[in-house]
Amino acid sequence: MNALVIAARELRSLFLSPLAWCILAVVQLLLAYIFLAQIEYFQMLQPRLAVLSDSPGVTDLIAVPLFGNAGVILLLVVPLLTMRLIAEERRNRTLSLLFSAPVSVGEIVLGKYLGVMALLGLMVLMITAMPLSLSLGTHLDWGKLAACVLALCLLLAAFAAIGLFLSTLASQPVVAAVGSFGALLLLWIIDWSVTIDTENEKVLGYLSLLRHYENLTKGLVSTVDVSYFVLLIATFLILSIRRLDYDRLQK
Repeated sequence: MNALVIAARELRSLFLSPLAWCILAVVQLLLAYIFLAQIEYFQMLQPRLAVLSDSPGVTDLIAVPLFGNAGVILLLVVPLLTMRLIAEERRNRTLSLLFSAPVSVGEIVLGKYLGVMALLGLMVLMITAMPLSLSLGTHLDWGKLAACVLALCLLLAAFAAIGLFLSTLASQPVVAAVGSFGALLLLWIIDWSVTIDTENEKVLGYLSLLRHYENLTKGLVSTVDVSYFVLLIATFLILSIRRLDYDRLQK
């Protein structure tokens, strides 16, 4: 499949640049520090938790906050990975070469998307390995941990789809990165300015990335939250295809 060939080429180009290695190292270092801090916090709380009949466990106090912080950190990081997907092709004037190749616009977009998702999938595995290591000495809530992994995968897939679309609009990677960060941050905080009494609360609450992500990390896996991410991903991938198709027709 042509999309897989493009994805492999994109992933290889990511690892040939120091950016991907730096991002992997910095993200893992920050989250490892947060992980160890949560372990220390859990040990401090153990005497109090011992007297509670329904106390939160290791997964609630260590894994869930880890994945919550991972979402915030990766919101800052993903635009740096997606900024070059199409914008760099346009800046280097190699986009016309892609259009002249025997591949469809849909395969170009899907290949670029799968390439960056492969790198993000590696990040998810590295993050998940930290709470999994606790299973050697304690009991984990496997259902809640699986929900956290699902939530992070869906969140990163949405980040990548939005970043890819912004990259199709920009002529410079830096512009794509700034635009992607602004769009992601807006969707993250979009419901902060409303109160429960307003009519817009339901609409803005449904659009909020943070609200759906928090529901999933709490173990509340619902079709509403999963459908939100699936629709968001599909919408921005389709918009990316339409944008590139428009560029192809203009050439």
